[in-house]
Amino acid sequence: MANASGFFTPSVPKLRAKVQPSIGISRSGFCFSRRVVCSSGTEGAEKLVSPSESRMPKLVSKGCRLVGIGSAVPSLSVSNDDLSKIVDTSDEWISVRTGIRNRRVISGKESLKDLAVEAARKALEMADFDPNDLDLILMCTSTPEDIFGAAPQIPRELGCKNYPLAYDITAACSGFVLGLVSAACHIRGGGFRNVLVIGADGVSRFVDWTDRGTCILFGDAAGAVLVQACDAEEDGLLSFDLHSDGEGGRHLGAPMSDDKTDELLGSNGSVLDFPPKRSSYSCIQMNGKEVFRFAVRCVPQSIESALQKAGLVSSSVDWLLLHQANQRIIDAVATRLEFPQEKVISNLANYGNTSAASIPLALDEAVRSGKVKPGHTIATAGFGAGLTWGSAVIRWG
Repeated sequence: MANASGFFTPSVPKLRAKVQPSIGISRSGFCFSRRVVCSSGTEGAEKLVSPSESRMPKLVSKGCRLVGIGSAVPSLSVSNDDLSKIVDTSDEWISVRTGIRNRRVISGKESLKDLAVEAARKALEMADFDPNDLDLILMCTSTPEDIFGAAPQIPRELGCKNYPLAYDITAACSGFVLGLVSAACHIRGGGFRNVLVIGADGVSRFVDWTDRGTCILFGDAAGAVLVQACDAEEDGLLSFDLHSDGEGGRHLGAPMSDDKTDELLGSNGSVLDFPPKRSSYSCIQMNGKEVFRFAVRCVPQSIESALQKAGLVSSSVDWLLLHQANQRIIDAVATRLEFPQEKVISNLANYGNTSAASIPLALDEAVRSGKVKPGHTIATAGFGAGLTWGSAVIRWG
């Protein structure tokens, strides 16, 4: 049943139970919590509702702000010179074509989950925030260590006792931007107050280390941002622009291995033999020239659209922060948008392409170094596999 504010209010079963409101009432008229009092005749036999029901929308917030950020990288650093020992390449060849000199790779007992948790903790510490007050955790990753997803493990590792909702967003290098927009939608339309957005990928596990066209590009990392509900005047997500085009997916992906697919599935996707053989994914396959053309064509258009929606022009933006894929792409997009190099954030040389982690990783370093200050406006964009791409205009702090 919908109430006067348009929210759906679930009815409580009529089986000898009644609902009493708690004494805390929000400004919008919604109860801060509800309790079910059993009519079994036993005095004091009341219990709090489930955690998910206690987080029913309390008010519609018109704004959301970014208040804490953190990042984490593996301990193993792999330089261009290191790669030249296993594949036909050189430091000069790689750095001239990509701008990359080093990358971090998960090794030993490290895990993507550990990196995500470390980044999350740093973000919460910056915001001086109790993880038990989180309502939602969005894990933006295309490389979970469990095929069923990584997000549900994060609240447990953070020590959350209130069972916040947690789920994965799979959009590769566009994942973090989609995570920010999703967080804003949950806050503005769903009544959530505190959302943790994590971008984390361990792409090195899906790289063919004998293919110099791809192995030189990728690294592993995690980054996290705490997004909180706020008044409209403090809004930190000013606009966004999102797209996808499956037609271009053939230029960048890691599909199920062809030899396995032919044996495993029929033309309609059904199992031919039972029990089916174990499936696996191929290493990353990329048409670099086509991906470059896609990025320098679509990303500037997307950023311009987001700026127009925010009522801004590029000259009024403090920073341009793109997904850290290739320095040539970053430079080309900045040139088309007429952003001076001193306003472009880039840490690609040290980490390579870290997929969904690249934007929060670069932003974290810029914030902690004092480059990005509270109130600064940032035009950011993610782009990659799918093909997917999206932009957002954000205000830090």
